[in-house]
Amino acid sequence: MLKKYLFLIFIISVLFHKELLSQDSVFVKILNANSKSYLVNQAVEVESLFPMFFYGGYHLGAGYRYKKFRVRVSVINSGSYDAEPAGINNGSRNFKRFYLTSPGIFFGYNFWKNFDIYSFIESHTFKIEQKSTGLTGNLHSYDFGGGIGYQLFLGKYIYLQPALHIYCRKEKLIPIGNEIYNIPKVDISPVIRLGVRLWSKYPEN
Repeated sequence: MLKKYLFLIFIISVLFHKELLSQDSVFVKILNANSKSYLVNQAVEVESLFPMFFYGGYHLGAGYRYKKFRVRVSVINSGSYDAEPAGINNGSRNFKRFYLTSPGIFFGYNFWKNFDIYSFIESHTFKIEQKSTGLTGNLHSYDFGGGIGYQLFLGKYIYLQPALHIYCRKEKLIPIGNEIYNIPKVDISPVIRLGVRLWSKYPEN
């Protein structure tokens, strides 16, 4: 969890560093290549929460944007990434929690320039592992919540989207070994996605 926060802080620091944002910088020239990307009428985009690949997992998403509205479907598998530290209201740290292959759907709205706010529901299946014994069990949960992110275009087609997600779910318990695992009702997680705008249509002048 700490590594994810540090990585997000690093991205934000780079974006707002005054030397990089000077009008003559190469960085600004790259951004200005598609500075009006949020004015698109329609677009098809694919993206990935690419840090999942570093843990032997994966994440793939495909989205369609119509003016200010966007719908996206995705699938995630976290590999060896432990999502348990993102949880709130769970006093136990005797377990690890991994995303097994799980789908989701997101509904977004572009409220200002490239800032998106969105809601989502995901059908998550988690593998829960007891640290002391290595025993595991599977737990299913419908997670819903919201997020806010910024679509930072690096040229006309490629973008990064740092975002903050809040996941909410019903209380669920599962016995593993000699303990009872209680999944957190809330997760808060910074994320960053790498995406490509495959097709777009802009308003006619």
